[in-house]
Amino acid sequence: MTVIIAGGGIAGLSLALSLHQIGVPCRVYEQVRALKPLGVGINVQPHAVRELFELGLADEMEAVGVRTREVAYYSKRGNLIWSEPRGMFAGYSWPQYSTHRGKLQMMLFDAVLKRLGPDSIVTEAAVTGFRETPGGVEVSLANGATAQGTMLVAADGIHSAVRRQLYPNEGAPRWGGAVLWRGTTVAKPYLTGATMAMAGHEWQKFVTYPISQPDPQTGEALINWIGELKYEPGAGWNREDWNRKGDFADFLPSFEYWRFPWLDCPALMKAGGECYEYPMVDRDPLERWTFGRVTLAGDAAHPMYPIGSNGASQAIMDARFIARAILDHGLTGDALMAYEAERRPATTRIILANRGNGPDQVMQTVEERCAGAFGDISEVLSREELEQTAAGYKKIAGFDVGTLNARPPLVPAGARVAV
Repeated sequence: MTVIIAGGGIAGLSLALSLHQIGVPCRVYEQVRALKPLGVGINVQPHAVRELFELGLADEMEAVGVRTREVAYYSKRGNLIWSEPRGMFAGYSWPQYSTHRGKLQMMLFDAVLKRLGPDSIVTEAAVTGFRETPGGVEVSLANGATAQGTMLVAADGIHSAVRRQLYPNEGAPRWGGAVLWRGTTVAKPYLTGATMAMAGHEWQKFVTYPISQPDPQTGEALINWIGELKYEPGAGWNREDWNRKGDFADFLPSFEYWRFPWLDCPALMKAGGECYEYPMVDRDPLERWTFGRVTLAGDAAHPMYPIGSNGASQAIMDARFIARAILDHGLTGDALMAYEAERRPATTRIILANRGNGPDQVMQTVEERCAGAFGDISEVLSREELEQTAAGYKKIAGFDVGTLNARPPLVPAGARVAV
């Protein structure tokens, strides 16, 4: 009755821990030989942090993350548009964390090995295809072997081989015209010391936040930063890959004058020494994820633009909803259909909201109305408009404070699948 999980990223590892919590055997098949802490900064929102805490990972999360105090939006001239507290500073019962993607993945990886054992993750064994069998599913692996399981959850990313088998004519991911250059720099934190700051507008944006605690001696921390430029989609760009080295000459001149009282953006970026280039892509929402005993999760199911800090959080939520559905329906296709019924409409709304710029739209509105120059933001945007934009996105993404604090656990403590 083993569940096969394709992919050892955040979605796959969160699922392995969730299945273990409810007493369901599973095995993760990962394409790389050895997992390494790759990537740069990400945020984990309170609804996903709650799930990690309920997996018993509160101390581990605290060790790898910074509790985000606020999010702040600025115009391209460095003028404050809107700021609001985050996590427990905003009344949530759980924090929001800014962290390094690789550290989060390795934290989950270590927890899986500790709890499920060293044989729970098979490396150099990408799932390349599947077929249903009378007892479940058989998967083909890139190393030439096969594996048998009760069901298959494909958490193998935006280039999912399982999704490609289900939708062979889908083609490449959809590029909307934006390119991100991402890096990290050791520097002193700015503003509150734990602020996620964004400046600019739809066609040019700068994002930054600390992803480590300050050094007690120097006061410096590891600061994540993103420089984003948007082009016409017909321009074309390189294939998306978080490990592609970027060239500062491609974007830094556009930010030359972005020196604000609270931060010198070009200086921060240059001090990092290297950067990674990533075209911002997603895929169109699917009408179906689940086929018998096979379903999709994480970026294999709903890759979305990295707007609103939601990708990792939604992957974690997928894992928890799968576990809950298995508790309710057993190791059956009905469980996977119940999971999809909850998650596919919810993530479709987020994909479409992010294509519309999500909560970052306040910056574009300011750019359109006054080119980023204003004395008092109330002359440009009313407080009602600002609050509605922020609150509306939280509801779409599933982490408005009242609903999250009030709802019962997705996976009740001590719940186990009857076997």
